[in-house]
Amino acid sequence: MKTLVLILQVICALGLITTVLLQSGRSAGLSGSIAGGGEALFGKKKGVDDLLAKITGYLSVLFMILTLALAII
Repeated sequence: MKTLVLILQVICALGLITTVLLQSGRSAGLSGSIAGGGEALFGKKKGVDDLLAKITGYLSVLFMILTLALAII
């Protein structure tokens, strides 16, 4: 049982790292003011960032639950 929870926690941690690294940075909006507002013309892909933010939230909650389960076991 402990091995299964540990494997799930490692998979969750790798997924969490991946989703955080795939998100665009908070300073990405600053480049629009310097470059002349190219994002306003071509549009920014908010759908992908929102999806990655939701997945990150779910994975972080799952990671905390698995960590607590490992501590109890």
